[in-house]
Amino acid sequence: MPGLIRREDIDEVRSRTRLDEVVGEYVTLRNAGVGSMKGLCPFHDEKTPSFHVRPQVGMYHCFGCGESGDVFTFLQKLDGMTFAESVERLAERAGVQLTYEEGGSGPDREEVGRRQRLIEAHQLAEEYYRTQLGSQEAGAAREYLHTRGFDDAALAHFGVGYAPRGWDHLLKALRGRGFTTEELVATGLVSEGQRGVYDRFRGRIMWPIRDVTGRTIGFGARKLYEDDPGPKYLNTPETGLYHKAQVLYGLDLAKRAISKTKRVVIVEGYTDVMAAHLAGVEQAVATCGTAFGEEHVKIVRRLLGDDAAGTGEVVFTFDGDEAGQKAALRAFELNEKFVSQTFVAVERSGRDPADLRLAAGDAAVRELIDSRRPLFEFALTSAVERFDLGTVEGRVGAVRAAAPVLAAIRDSAIRPEYVRLVAGRTGMGVDEVAAEVRRARPPRGGKEGPRASRRRGTGTASSEARTAGRIEAYAEELGGAAAPVPEYDPAAVRIERGALQVALQQPQFVNATLFDGLNGEVFTHPDLRRVHALMQRAGGVAAGLADPLAWPEKVMEAAGAAGEDRLRSLVGGLAVEPLPATDAREVERYSRGIIARLFDADMARIASELHSRLQRTDPADLETSSALLNQLQILEVQRARLRQLM
Repeated sequence: MPGLIRREDIDEVRSRTRLDEVVGEYVTLRNAGVGSMKGLCPFHDEKTPSFHVRPQVGMYHCFGCGESGDVFTFLQKLDGMTFAESVERLAERAGVQLTYEEGGSGPDREEVGRRQRLIEAHQLAEEYYRTQLGSQEAGAAREYLHTRGFDDAALAHFGVGYAPRGWDHLLKALRGRGFTTEELVATGLVSEGQRGVYDRFRGRIMWPIRDVTGRTIGFGARKLYEDDPGPKYLNTPETGLYHKAQVLYGLDLAKRAISKTKRVVIVEGYTDVMAAHLAGVEQAVATCGTAFGEEHVKIVRRLLGDDAAGTGEVVFTFDGDEAGQKAALRAFELNEKFVSQTFVAVERSGRDPADLRLAAGDAAVRELIDSRRPLFEFALTSAVERFDLGTVEGRVGAVRAAAPVLAAIRDSAIRPEYVRLVAGRTGMGVDEVAAEVRRARPPRGGKEGPRASRRRGTGTASSEARTAGRIEAYAEELGGAAAPVPEYDPAAVRIERGALQVALQQPQFVNATLFDGLNGEVFTHPDLRRVHALMQRAGGVAAGLADPLAWPEKVMEAAGAAGEDRLRSLVGGLAVEPLPATDAREVERYSRGIIARLFDADMARIASELHSRLQRTDPADLETSSALLNQLQILEVQRARLRQLM
């Protein structure tokens, strides 16, 4: 059994992989300064971006939850991979051939390979189904798809296929490729029953469901034949790869358009996604056999870059029938989970995007999305329309039905307008409607969504408050609650922290010999002192100059080896936090300057010790006094030179 992946191969994969490209498949990243990008953290919910990526350093760090790491760590934590699996996936992506050391005590290769086997099985199944779509038996499937307006090019683009009727066609095909029954059952592609193992999907049109990176992890299947006793749509069951609450069909194709336009369009089915994309609405995605829920919200927010600016749009499209309206109202319940504005687009005659495109063409689909209505307006209209407004009882009932919706609007600038809207439609007085809203309003102290926080004005503190907050944040991250802020001089901590940042991010601007030889006492904060010691343990800045991309990770590994797990997050933050510079020239100027300030502080410390020794020296001991004075003069000359860089 192969052992550890060779370190040389791991370094080669790292050097050929751009962290921002990998992270960008999950999170919308924006420029955050020279060599720095930021977006919403994929590891926790947040309303303003605190997740920073430094491609040149190969590190990410979230200043909100403290998650740090490199490209391998990112895939391990986000996709639940082992380290070896993350290396193997990126090696395949980068075209690096991996070799393994025999006899190593690395990860269990059988366990590492299990997930990859599931992925391979799904890829082969997709190819099989696509090939079967061209068979004679699949004539009914092709006819259905063509009459729905999808030509062969469209079917190939979306990977649509056909599962033949019969008992075990796919089972035999995959067994012929070396897959065991146990492996195939784990994929969800086959099922076990009293008659043995058989194909889960039979006589159905097949849509491959892919993750955000484009790998097939499951299937959606529509039945074609009346004698099929199964449901109209049948999806892959929950597996090690496929979790329906965390999957959006079409996301791999839509992610770039979503990121570019800051709009996502949620449709109801596979053919709706296809129709929307072909009509030019390339931001369309759909849930897979489940309602749009909180896990889907997290995915969408990350891709939108759904931050406090609230510039994005989430557009829900639903059928015009009762089920569609219920779905829209369920989406309304998630409204406050978004900072972006939420809308509903429902075609007047109730047609979904696939039917609309077939009947009226591509332009009609685009117009449907552009004619979107705010989700609040749709929810209120749906509530009011259930009542007979020609009667007193109907008008009162309509207002009472609309009141909880109005109460859920936490934006104090918008709510009065909707109150007036309901009053106008029901013929009731504004004061009467407002009174019902007050009665329906939930008690104070409830948890607010990100949009409510934004509208309350958080994030608009004065410059002084922000500065104070940063100093407090530094102290909290460095020393924790047990280390009071007054113990440390903020100016000194700022220099020490900045110098360590530069040593991790820009080692080419650091004199390795002098920096690594610094007495740790120059760092007034104990945690920063320990980070400097970890750098020395990891080979010093000389190691950073030899391999800048792997340098921060080596320091983090040194922290782990020393049992300093808390410092791993601090090192990650130092390696990723943007330097206060707007271009490469400023980066160099700042880097050399902050290092010079740290060296100057060390010289000042040494000078203080020399002055103390001089004061304790016997005045009659001229030789010792002269030597100390000479050292002080040399120090002053060196400090004068350093000040030219400061």
